[in-house]
Amino acid sequence: MHDLAGRVVVDVHYHAGPDLYRRRLTSAGAGRAYAEVGGWVVLKSHLTSTAARAWEVRQEGLPVSGSLVLNELVGGVRPQAVEQAVYAHGPDTPARLVVHLPTLVGPAHTSRLRRTSFHPLLDTDRWRTGRVLDADGRLRRDVREVLRAARDLPVAVATGHCDREAALRVVDEAVRLDVPRLVLTHATHPMSGFSSADLADLAQVPGLYVEITALTLLLGHRDISHLGEVVRAHPRVVFSSDLGQPDQPDVKEWLDVSEQWFRTAGLTSQEIRAITWANPVALLTP
Repeated sequence: MHDLAGRVVVDVHYHAGPDLYRRRLTSAGAGRAYAEVGGWVVLKSHLTSTAARAWEVRQEGLPVSGSLVLNELVGGVRPQAVEQAVYAHGPDTPARLVVHLPTLVGPAHTSRLRRTSFHPLLDTDRWRTGRVLDADGRLRRDVREVLRAARDLPVAVATGHCDREAALRVVDEAVRLDVPRLVLTHATHPMSGFSSADLADLAQVPGLYVEITALTLLLGHRDISHLGEVVRAHPRVVFSSDLGQPDQPDVKEWLDVSEQWFRTAGLTSQEIRAITWANPVALLTP
């Protein structure tokens, strides 16, 4: 089971518990759900690294890899935190660890989701930090250090909850440092703010991947025609779920709904295979 080849789908963004909020499945439950549909899943949590959890679940033969979100709650933006997660992810993983820049940044984003805190003592606003840019609009030193470390580690860096301005500064620095893989996290969500034209302008940036999520469409932030625009604007689009919420579709329902979206958006079978499998595999494969 420790192989991304031959999968039906590779989902690089799925929330399993424990997390800031209650989730539909545990790590093992998510592994089983994706095994049942012939997929691979990257577990994400805003609360804690999923690297060790993914290693443990993978020992049971389940198709799971992990990620780390560099929130202060987890230890902050530190190369040491990235290295520790790489070690915990295990030497046998077929997939790079995904390292997200902070998601608990600035004022809280107004979500349309109904959410229940995972722990009664957890106050997420207490852990919010500033943007990844300093007062002069430059990347903070700790962010540059993480990008420098990512150049030499089996990781893929994602922009987390950066807004457009901050994400562009991250892209510039990643190019300067020759970071091999960078993901614009849910790039066209209002929080991130990229347009299809923006993504077309970034099409020639080496190693840059663009994520569009099912949740962005499910919550009505973007429509199905927009999905087609994004896929045709950039050569390395990754379609992920960003699901795991108890009141959102389960894995099989997500795949069924996605097939309908793809047909409505007029995507070819080659484009569908690229965004659901080939591009995610290229992003994750060491």
